[in-house]
Amino acid sequence: MSGEKSTRGTVWDRPWILWVSSAALLAVVAALVVVGVRGMGATEPAPAADALPTGLNEATAELIGAAPVATDPVTAPAFALTDQNGRTVDSASLRGKVVVLSFNDDKCTDLCAMLADDIRVADTDLPAAARAKVEFVSINANPYYPKPADVKAWSAKNGLDTLPNWEYLTGTSQQLAAAARAYDVPIELDADTRTVSHGSQIFVIGPAGHIVGQAAFGAESADTGPFAHGLAVLAVDALPHGDSGKVAGKNLAAALPGGTGIGDTPAAVHGPSLSGPGTVSSASTRGSFTVVDFWSSTCAACTQQLSADRTEAKTLGGQVAFLGVDVGDDTNAGRSMAAREHIAFPVLSDAAGTQAARYRVSELPYTVILSPDGTVLVRHPGLFTADELDYVVRELDAKLPPGDG
Repeated sequence: MSGEKSTRGTVWDRPWILWVSSAALLAVVAALVVVGVRGMGATEPAPAADALPTGLNEATAELIGAAPVATDPVTAPAFALTDQNGRTVDSASLRGKVVVLSFNDDKCTDLCAMLADDIRVADTDLPAAARAKVEFVSINANPYYPKPADVKAWSAKNGLDTLPNWEYLTGTSQQLAAAARAYDVPIELDADTRTVSHGSQIFVIGPAGHIVGQAAFGAESADTGPFAHGLAVLAVDALPHGDSGKVAGKNLAAALPGGTGIGDTPAAVHGPSLSGPGTVSSASTRGSFTVVDFWSSTCAACTQQLSADRTEAKTLGGQVAFLGVDVGDDTNAGRSMAAREHIAFPVLSDAAGTQAARYRVSELPYTVILSPDGTVLVRHPGLFTADELDYVVRELDAKLPPGDG
């Protein structure tokens, strides 16, 4: 299944989509190992600097997947649905406000939950004068749980129930499917598990009802501060000039010095140790091939990845270094996950997602393999099985004996 899918061609000059899956808990992409090819390939470039709203740098635009609209933006498709409190909300009732619209799974506990964090912080980043004129609206992507009580429970669990400008909309399965089709948001259903995979687009709808901006969320959403700042900038940019103001928060810092693509030699990834005092850094593994695994406790596939890492680390007996990067977790959650998975190799905490974002990690889990001098040799989005990992590592390191397979 492709990780990119064209959105409404009449709306976007250069559209792109990530997928979010509550079953796999990751953005679904064709995840082949790439060795010896510079760059990530699947990531669209950021808009030209002169196309960016004031206050948004290129790194943050790339982080949030900001895309410019055509010079003649279209009217946002209409909808009439029910919010978390049982009230009818339709497109007409939102006219006069900026709407930041997403599609969200009300049983999702990973990337959609990260988006909830972003929305809460984006709301605080809005200027006081703008906050009453911006609505954060999500449409339920999960037709298996369509009741207002379902979206209300998700809102409360993720701390959005206290936001007066938050609307989580739901309806019948037919209504939800129609809304997704109207916005060209792909949704795939698994009736056996009652789970969904869905597109991760975010639409910015201006006060007159036109789509005036687009973004997307994925694992990068873990870098809450810059992601939220970017959303707030897009929302404020859509307001009439007199209603805008200075957006709080900070842009994303540039990528790690030295670059992070294949063939680059980036500055070390580093952060507080999960296992005790002090810091963990990839600089300490120079001289050895190093497998760096970006993961999170909210990611089910990451559990499988850590198991594969543990198996391979044991198989290789210290001949290859392993380093974990726990993305978007508080310390207790990350430490608990590492303990459950019996992880013996060093793990650093990347609670704000800063290291992952600067490393241009596009989903979780994500594996990077570094040469002994720190050069990026492999970037692998998605699950890397123990057999696959073993094969690739032995191909890279001529000193290792051939594997059993």
